[in-house]
Formats: sequence, structure tokens, C-alpha cells
Amino acid sequence: MMKIRASEIASLAETVLIRHGVAPAYAETQVNLLLQAEMRGFASHGLLRLRRIVERIASGVSAPNATGTHEWLGQNFLAVDGQGGLGPIVALAALDTIEQRARESGIALTAIRNSNHIGMLAWYGEQMAAKGLILIAMTTSEALVHPWGGRSAMLGTNPLCIAVPANPEPLVLDMATSLVAMGKIHDYANRGVPIPAGWALDRQGDPTTDAAAAKAGAIAPFGGAKGYALGLAIEVLVTALSGAAIGTDIVGTLDSDKVCNKGDVFILISPQQGAAIEALVSAYLDDIRQCAPASPGEPVSVPGDRARRACAKSLADGVEIDAGLWRDLQSLDQISIGKVNLL
Repeated sequence: MMKIRASEIASLAETVLIRHGVAPAYAETQVNLLLQAEMRGFASHGLLRLRRIVERIASGVSAPNATGTHEWLGQNFLAVDGQGGLGPIVALAALDTIEQRARESGIALTAIRNSNHIGMLAWYGEQMAAKGLILIAMTTSEALVHPWGGRSAMLGTNPLCIAVPANPEPLVLDMATSLVAMGKIHDYANRGVPIPAGWALDRQGDPTTDAAAAKAGAIAPFGGAKGYALGLAIEVLVTALSGAAIGTDIVGTLDSDKVCNKGDVFILISPQQGAAIEALVSAYLDDIRQCAPASPGEPVSVPGDRARRACAKSLADGVEIDAGLWRDLQSLDQISIGKVNLL
């Protein structure tokens, strides 16, 4: 492992994307998302994904400057065709569009299909909470998780994010319904490190600690039957709202040459009592943080606290990154983009 300044990483990654046809503003947005994930300790959603983003542009299945087409299906329901655009670019355009409706009527929803991987959901949650809005976000993925009691992958990791405004920091829950993210399995495999027992099954449906074998197998749902049920509910709900693919038909977030066909759903809510509710939530979260800790020296935190501390440390001390990954990032500008539709 090595430590590199966040600004140096951002400069390199943005240059790579710009050289592959991404508009500078969109490159900055995409890199900010990846770098924020890396700095917060979520390597599975961090810089290792830059190569795949570039390869997908190069193979023509990702349109680097598409923002999506918007159609209001009702007063508060925006349907989005992402036109194969970069996930965060399409998602932010959709959120910008529904924000005013949410402020006017209290709630608005957007359902997105035909977009690419949207990355760490907490990134969106923090942005919306900073504007005084509640965000509920859900997305699907390739079938990577085995059902409770099953031996093969049948549903996605299907993360859920809930972000609520508060001071000094919002509550930001961001969790996969799998025990771990498949990106984390890939991170372990890239580093040649065995995964903990209980994380995954191999292709034959047997428990494994071999990360490479787990990539071809299935991840466990978190929390046994309850996590499985929540993941399944998200899979069905996102598909029903977005019209995206479902289950084993989903592709495009872990490969470099297939059109991405998963779905994303974002719900924006404007708290009707605004500042009063924010003050109440803030005081309650502070009470939680002041709860007597079970282990001395390990204070109680609320979702989002640990990630923000890790980010601050990365900004101050440098971002810890695998040396092999850093070399790979430096080589990315050598990939030919071929014939790409630069929308």
C-alpha cells in the first residue's frame, strides 16, 4: 500500500476520462464519486472501477456525455432513460429535475433505466441532505447473492440509502443487502487476500475463502433470511418502477462490453416542518453518540460518522491505495477509445 494526495489522484483520473471523451465537468463529477468512496474506505466502489468505466466507453456500451431523457409519468414520477450515460451524471440530472417538485409538493420520485453503475449511494444522500432534503435511494445489480437457503446467485446486492438532514452532519445509511459488496470480493482477489469465512460460496455452491472462486460463485445475504427478504423486495420494487431487467438477466456493472440494464430509484422528500424536525433529529443523534460505549475508548457513532472520519484522515494524510492499482491507473490513458458515440 502507498499514500498519495487526493488532488494528485483526482488530476490523473480526470485526465484519463477527458482523454476518453468525457466532458471535463462530468469527469470531475465521476472522479469525485470514486475518490470519495476510496477515501472513506469503500475500495469496492472506488478507484478500481475507473478501468471498467474507461473500457466500457472504449467498447461503445457507455456514452460518456449522455444525461438521459426525462418523461413525467405523473405529477411527481419522473421516468428516465439514461441513454447509456455515466451513472452519476444521469442520476444527478434526474435529481436536479425532481428537486423542485419535491419542494413544492413534499415528495418526488425518479426511476432510471439504461444507465451505468451509480457508485456509492451515500454520495448522493449527503448532497441532498445538505440541501435540506431526505433521500431514499435503491439500485440493483447483477445476480450476485444467493437466496436464503439457496446455493446459487439469484438476486443483486441491491443497496439501500436513507439520508436525513441533521447538524453538524446528516444521518446517512448506505448498506448493501448482501453481506459484502462484490466489489469488495474483487478488491480481495486483486490483492490476493483470502476472504473471511461465511462471505461467499464458490461456483459449485460450497463455502469458500478464495476470493477468485467467490467471484464466480455467490455472496451471502446479510442477516440471514431478513437480509435476503429485504434484498428481494428492493429487486422487485426497483424493477417494477424503472422497467429495468431483473435477477439473472441483469448485466453491465461488472463487465466491460454489455449494455447495462439494471435500475435505480431515488425518492426525494422535503420535510414539512423543516428546521424544527432537523433540530429534533440532530439532538437525538447527539444523544445516540453520547450513549455509554460498550467498549471504553470506542464511542458510539451513527451511520455516516465513520466514513466521514476516514475521509478527513485521507485528505489530511493522503489516500491509502494499493501500489498495483496506482500503476494501473497511470496506464489507463493508453487504452484506445475506438469508435465511441460521444453524445
